[in-house]
Amino acid sequence: MSPTTAKPETTVRRSRRTLGHVTFLGAGPGDPGLLTLRAVEALADADVLVADATVLEAVRQHTRAGVDVADPVPDDASQLVMSSAGSGKRVVRAVPGDPGLDGRATEEMLACARAGVPFEVVPGVASAVGVPAYAGVPLRSATGTGVRFLDAATTSETCWNEVGSSDATLVVTTTLEAVAATAAELVASGRKPDTPLTVTVAGTTTRQRTWTATLSTIAAELKASKALPAAEPGQPAIAVVGDQAGQRDQLSWFETKPLFGWKVLVPRTREQAASLSDQLRSYGAVPHEVPTIAVEPPRTPQQMERAVKGLVTGRYEWIAFTSVNAVKAVREKFEEYGLDARAFAGIKVAAVGEQTARSLVEFGVKPDLVPSGEQSAAGLLEDWPPYDPVFDPIDRVFLPRADIATETLVAGLIELGWEVDDVTAYRTVRASPPPAATREAIKGGGFDAVLFTSSSTVRNLVGIAGKPHNVTVIACIGPATAKTAQEHGLRVDVLSPEPSVHALAEALADFGAARRAAAVEAGEQVTRPSERRPGSRRRARG
Repeated sequence: MSPTTAKPETTVRRSRRTLGHVTFLGAGPGDPGLLTLRAVEALADADVLVADATVLEAVRQHTRAGVDVADPVPDDASQLVMSSAGSGKRVVRAVPGDPGLDGRATEEMLACARAGVPFEVVPGVASAVGVPAYAGVPLRSATGTGVRFLDAATTSETCWNEVGSSDATLVVTTTLEAVAATAAELVASGRKPDTPLTVTVAGTTTRQRTWTATLSTIAAELKASKALPAAEPGQPAIAVVGDQAGQRDQLSWFETKPLFGWKVLVPRTREQAASLSDQLRSYGAVPHEVPTIAVEPPRTPQQMERAVKGLVTGRYEWIAFTSVNAVKAVREKFEEYGLDARAFAGIKVAAVGEQTARSLVEFGVKPDLVPSGEQSAAGLLEDWPPYDPVFDPIDRVFLPRADIATETLVAGLIELGWEVDDVTAYRTVRASPPPAATREAIKGGGFDAVLFTSSSTVRNLVGIAGKPHNVTVIACIGPATAKTAQEHGLRVDVLSPEPSVHALAEALADFGAARRAAAVEAGEQVTRPSERRPGSRRRARG
């Protein structure tokens, strides 16, 4: 290729880099889990994030460190998008639902096109489709009934008359206070008064609420539930009108989750509680992590230093990790000495459970042993092989752990014939008190449940935040923890069938499901525990 041919191509490439790039991204109707894979990729690559306030938290968690976030978004978001792209940056412009249904996003796309700025559109789940799905209302029947989408604020009289004479399923974007007027308009336009109707607010979130009625009864239904006085002015709502709305009783799957909308206090750090919080979310709960302990280095680090040097020089056959904190402590000591995961070569590695195992994998170490049953010291011992001088060239185990750890594992390993270097890798101390709002919610009944995973979590939580309100459901991991809770004046409602945090979460979900079933059978409104305390918002609504 001649120099004269290559030069223009280089100029074009530089020009495109200078112009940057804009991704118009649909963040869906509210549930962060509805972001597409392409949306997550675009967010991870962004230099600048311009996101509407309603979706900011959902998308920000997928951006890299150092991304420039526009918070709040200026009135003229287009100018910010264009100036950022003009300086060569990768901009993500995130809007609720789908960008193709957002008029502002359309104007910003046109501005990019006029300026020659490269852009792409990442579709999102539109509210008019996603919200009915989460409400348990399919929009089409097996016979292929048509579907019409309307915006109540912009629909003309001619259009109302047209849909009024149609048997198509109608999906109406409106506001909660305008629902009754919309229903009356449809009846006046020819729809039968007994046509089924659902109305959903805060769709796809754990604040979702759906009313089921008919066109003629929805006004009375909303009045009886006192929804309108408590609603925010202009609160968005999605109404579905037609026979399909009548199937909600059979197909509601989201709002009927066993812990739907429950605020559950998890007295652990966010890192420790990751898999537990995910499990709670799968039951419809809103987990809130509050650390009750803080981790500090051992007072005398020499023991830990000798053990790590012994690990490198071949002193141990096994190293056993009983917590994520133990992994972190060893990793930090490795980094201090300039070591990495290769130092574990030739050493068998055990992890007390899946969460600890994941922490090891992130370090670059795949554990050789994880309990096949109970994820505890007892479960680890059940699978641990006895020392065999024929097959085991070394008889020693390195056990880095907390200063307050029990002796169960040490005693069990010794009984199996192993020598154990029981090393204090870190100290646990009581954490600092949580923010005032959290303390007030704990004492005032703002949480629906709290999971206690040890006696120390009971003592520490009460010590730093106060005793949970008596409407709060108390769930304990075992008899010892339950006894401690009772000694602190707490009523224990749920006891895990086995000493596992995941079994504890499942037991709480079973409790919630039984509570919901009893309310439905009695013909009562399903409420959360926190809604039964004096002065709660729902109680105030009636």
